[in-house]
Amino acid sequence: EAVTSRFPNEKFVQKYLLKFLSDGSYDLLIRSMEEQNYEEAFRAAHTIKGMCQNLDFTRLYESSAQLSEALRGGAAPDAPSLLERVGEDYRQTVEAIRAFQASAGV
Repeated sequence: EAVTSRFPNEKFVQKYLLKFLSDGSYDLLIRSMEEQNYEEAFRAAHTIKGMCQNLDFTRLYESSAQLSEALRGGAAPDAPSLLERVGEDYRQTVEAIRAFQASAGV
């Protein structure tokens, strides 16, 4: 209900749900962290957080929000463990979307 209240109809929800799979923010986050580009990593985590808030992906929203806040000022000592949690939540979210995709035939 929370998601459908933000979008005009279920087709829009489905459209943005499937667009999540092709969004490059997670890959950018991983690459930026490897390169120690914390400003870019912050932007990527913040983008993930926003998408998750709109689509009501609660677990990934919470973990990406924590990482985003940790990176707001640059390098953060707890960023690696937060990134690991984001990765776990991201994989679970992608698996759930792909299961939906398979069951809905889209």
